[in-house]
Amino acid sequence: MKAIGIVGSPRKEGNTEIFVNHCLKAIAEEGIETELIPLAGLDVHGCKHCGYCHEHPAECSIKDDLQPIHQKMLAADILIVGSPVYYSSATALIKGLLERAGFSSRGMYAGKVGGPLVVARRAGQDFTFAELLYWYHIQQIVNPGSTYWNMAFGMGKGEVTKDEEGMNTAWNFGKNCAAVAKKLQGYKPTPLPPLKK
Repeated sequence: MKAIGIVGSPRKEGNTEIFVNHCLKAIAEEGIETELIPLAGLDVHGCKHCGYCHEHPAECSIKDDLQPIHQKMLAADILIVGSPVYYSSATALIKGLLERAGFSSRGMYAGKVGGPLVVARRAGQDFTFAELLYWYHIQQIVNPGSTYWNMAFGMGKGEVTKDEEGMNTAWNFGKNCAAVAKKLQGYKPTPLPPLKK
């Protein structure tokens, strides 16, 4: 089994990366291989709704850094995404990735396990968490709960580690993801019907 954590922050080694990595460590303790994938420095665009992926499932007409990450997402058993809060929303990086991964892979994420992690200086976590959670729901990804919502506070690099409750929540979420993924091994959800033209 494998878990990946995608960091949607344009800043390297910041609070969101620390937060996601902390969650992955909890998963790794359960004997599951993990990989951290920061989007910082990568070129990932939003969907332009050209329809290419309707004829070429799991592919995209836009040639940027998405495709290798997308293949890892499709191969993973556990999928975590993290975003800092920008104007009470997720970053353009993570939204672009999820738009295109979702549109081009209709039904291919069903039965995986995971959820979002969110970091903010002061506010906006609730909306951003819900915004990202909508993506998980429509992809039929099983979302385990935790001991609180998966969010934490922090502005300066490393400040997130001072939010003890937030860090514990991410840790417990990782443990729950690992437990649920193990229970679901071999589960095959009902395939979606083809899109109508």
